[in-house]
Amino acid sequence: MNPIKSFQITGMTLSGFKCFAEPTELTFGNPTVITGGNGRGKSTVADAIAFAITGLPFFGERGIDRLHAEDNPDLFLSMRFTDETGAAHELTRARQKSRMAITYDGREIRQSDLTDLFGEKDVFLSIFNPLYFIEELGDDGKKLLERYLPEISREEVFTLLSPAVQETLRGETILSPESYLKKKREEIREFEKSVIYLTGQKDLSEGQRRDAEEKQTTLGETLRALQAEYAELNTRRYAGRDVSEIQEQLTELSARYEELAREAPAAADTSEIDAKLKLLHQKLGERGAERYVPKYAQPIADAKAKVNALALRYKQESAALKGFSAGTVCPTCRRLVTEAELPIVTEAVHKAISEIVTLGKDAKEQLDELTALEQKTADTFAQFQADDVQKLETEIRLLTEKRAGLADQAVSANAERQAELDTLLSQIRCLSADAECGALTQEEYDRMVACKSEIERVNSELAAAQKAAEQTPEDYDGKIGAIEEEIEKRKKLIAAVALYVSKRAELLFSRLKLNRVQISLFDVVKTTGEVKDAFKFTYNGRRYDRLSLSEKVRAGMEVSELMKQLTGRNYPQYVDNMESIDDLANVRPTGQVIMAKCVKGADFSMRVPGQVQSMPKAA
Repeated sequence: MNPIKSFQITGMTLSGFKCFAEPTELTFGNPTVITGGNGRGKSTVADAIAFAITGLPFFGERGIDRLHAEDNPDLFLSMRFTDETGAAHELTRARQKSRMAITYDGREIRQSDLTDLFGEKDVFLSIFNPLYFIEELGDDGKKLLERYLPEISREEVFTLLSPAVQETLRGETILSPESYLKKKREEIREFEKSVIYLTGQKDLSEGQRRDAEEKQTTLGETLRALQAEYAELNTRRYAGRDVSEIQEQLTELSARYEELAREAPAAADTSEIDAKLKLLHQKLGERGAERYVPKYAQPIADAKAKVNALALRYKQESAALKGFSAGTVCPTCRRLVTEAELPIVTEAVHKAISEIVTLGKDAKEQLDELTALEQKTADTFAQFQADDVQKLETEIRLLTEKRAGLADQAVSANAERQAELDTLLSQIRCLSADAECGALTQEEYDRMVACKSEIERVNSELAAAQKAAEQTPEDYDGKIGAIEEEIEKRKKLIAAVALYVSKRAELLFSRLKLNRVQISLFDVVKTTGEVKDAFKFTYNGRRYDRLSLSEKVRAGMEVSELMKQLTGRNYPQYVDNMESIDDLANVRPTGQVIMAKCVKGADFSMRVPGQVQSMPKAA
C-alpha cells in the first residue's frame, strides 16, 4: 500500500456510532457545510472521520466506549474517499464484543497499516482539526514541527554571522545548541569553583607564611629561655655529690639482682614420690576391684541335688504308702499285692522310707558343712582384701604428706628469694632516683626533664617554621589568571553560540510560511545568552490564550495549512463553530473543507455543491 498524500471524502455510512444508532448515509463534497442545533450530530461527523483513520476521536482523546450509540452496541463505520490519483477507496471499522476489525478496500488491515497510509495520528489530526496542534500537543507539537522543518546547515547560519563570531565558533561541534551551552556553563561554574579554591589557597599560603615568620621569633625566644632554665637546673643537680660512688653501688646491686633473677625458682623434686604414688594407686585400684571366687560351688551344688532327690523320693514313697492296700500294684516290683502280702510289703515300704530319711539327714549335714566352709573362706578373703586396701591407703597418705612437705619447702624458698629481689629492686630505685635527681628535689628534677623535652619539641617546630618561611610560594596568581582566561573564552563562545542560535532561529522561522500566526521555538535570555525552549503562538501579535474562539480557529487553520506544506500531505479540514467566524481571509484552504455551523433548533443537514441532505433527528 502506497502512502496517501491527498484525499477527499465522498461518503460515509454510520451505524451504532454516537447519536447515529441506525444506519445513516452521508455524502460529502468540497466544501461540505453541516448545520443543525446542539446535539444533532455535527461533532459526531468529525469524530467519525478521525476515528476511521486514527482509531481516536476528533481531539485524540482515549475512550472508545463513549463513541458507541446507547441503543446499538455494534459499531460500524465506512468511509469512502478518492486519493490524489482519483482512485476510489473504502475504509471500514466494525466493533463487536470488544473486537475491532479494520478493512481497506475489502482487505483486513491493522492500525499500523493505516499509520503507513496516512502518517502518524498527530500529523493527521493536526491537519484535520485546526485546534488540535496548538491546544492538544503542547511541547510535543514543537517536537513534531521540528521533525518536518527543513534542515538548516551550519554554513547557512555562518553566512549571517560576523567574521569575529565565525572565527570564535570555528572548530566547535554544535549538534545541539542547548546541550552545548549547558555544557559550557557547567565548565564555567567548575572553573569559578577552581578560582575560589585557588584564591583561598593563596590567602591560606600567605597567612601561613606570615604565621611562620611570627612563629620563628616566638619560638626562638622560648628556646633560649628553656635552654637557660635547663642549664641552671643541670648545674645544681650534681653539686657536692659523688656520682661515681652512687654508680658503683648501682652496678653492684644491679649485678646481684640480675644474678638472682636469672636463677630458676625453687621447685620440689617429687618425681620419685609421684612414681610410687602412681604405682600404689594402681595397686589399690586392682586390689579393690578383686572379687571372691567360690571354692566349693560344685560340691555344694552336688549336695543340694542329692538332698533334693532324697526329698522327692521321700514325698513319693510317703504318698504311695498313704494309698497302699490289698490289690494295689507294688511300685517296686510291679505285681499285685494280696491281702496276705500287704503287712510284709507295708513294712518294707516303711523301712525304705526310714532309710531315705537317714540318707537325707546325712546329705543335709554334708550340705551345711560345705556352705559354712564356703562362707568362712569368703569372709577370710574379704578380711585380707580390707587389710590390703587399708595398708595401701596408709602408704598413699604418707607419701602424699611427704610430697606436700617438699612443695611447701619450695614455696618458702621462693618467697625468700622474691623478698630479696624486692629489696634489691627497692634499693636500686632509690639509688637511681638519687643518681637522677642529684641535689634537686623531685619537682625540680621533673621540671628539668620537662625542659629537655620542650627544648626538643621547640627545636622541631622551629625547624618546620623556618622551612615554611623559606619555601618558595606557589604561583597562585598565574594559575588563577589562566583559569580566568578559560572562563572568558567560554563566555565568548556562549555569546557566539547565542548569536548562532538567534540567526538559526531567524532562518528557521523564515521557512514557516504563515500569514497572521507567528510561532516562537526558542527564547534567548539576553543577559546570560542562555537558550531556553519555547513554543508560543500569536495571532496578529496577540497571545493565543487571549484570542476569541473564531481567532483561535483561524490561527489553527493557518497551522493546519503549515503542516500540509511541511509533511506534503493534503487532507480534509473540519472547521467547527463556523457560526462564530465571519471571515477566513487570513487563510486559503488547499484541500477539502468540512464546515460545521450551529443553527438553533435546526435539524441535522449536510449541504454539498448541487445538493442538500436532511437527516432524521438524532437519537
